[in-house]
Amino acid sequence: MDVAQHITVIGQEGKLLVAAAGQAGLDVDIDACPGWTMRDLVRHLSEIHLWAAAHVALRVTKMWVDDLAELTASWPDLGVFWPADAELPEHYLRTNENLVRELEQAPVDLDAMTFLAAPSPLAMWARRQAHEVAIHRFDAQRAAGTSTVFDAEFAADGIDELLTAFAPRATTLPVSDTKVMLVHATDTDDRWSVTLSPDGMATVRDDGPADVTVRGRASDVYVVMWNRGDDTVVDVAGDRDVLQTWHDNHRVRWS
Repeated sequence: MDVAQHITVIGQEGKLLVAAAGQAGLDVDIDACPGWTMRDLVRHLSEIHLWAAAHVALRVTKMWVDDLAELTASWPDLGVFWPADAELPEHYLRTNENLVRELEQAPVDLDAMTFLAAPSPLAMWARRQAHEVAIHRFDAQRAAGTSTVFDAEFAADGIDELLTAFAPRATTLPVSDTKVMLVHATDTDDRWSVTLSPDGMATVRDDGPADVTVRGRASDVYVVMWNRGDDTVVDVAGDRDVLQTWHDNHRVRWS
């Protein structure tokens, strides 16, 4: 997927998120984020969108825009932590629109901090924010008792980000043996071979022998690999303990 497609998704998924929040209410718990309510989820995304927009708009090269005052200085009408509940959904949409605007206006050769492998800083920020809001939209819809499947191409793109960009950042795993997990999105025919070892994880886009194979529609594989939902929505063949090792140890960290 290209940058323009990712930017479009950010706006679309943001609207779906707010609709789910309105349906479920801000006090409902978010199962995938223990200790969080819908309120916390919407607040989180508001801040993350501002954080991302700051790196894009201000060409920030340090890892963190680590002071909320920095965000307030950039967007005094958006750097509000936090508006009243009645205003929170609209506040979120405004931070979403602000991010979309900054990404659309950014130069192709944007020079900004990145923390995942990508063709360019602009590509990384657009892709990361698209999947950030998309997977949390899924969380919000589950809390509301609704569900919307992901477009197959987008879901496969999200699996790729997770397995080839995030997973290799793990430098240790609490395992004694090396195992291989093959992940196959059947509707796009994308395949990833993930090696899990005491030294961490490594992923290649390839087929081959595996201790466990996780196979299914890209949308279903996407949420399973993000530790959402139930493994029964995909076909798991082989050593399920390897998949459980992934579930138990894969955690997204920004730094």
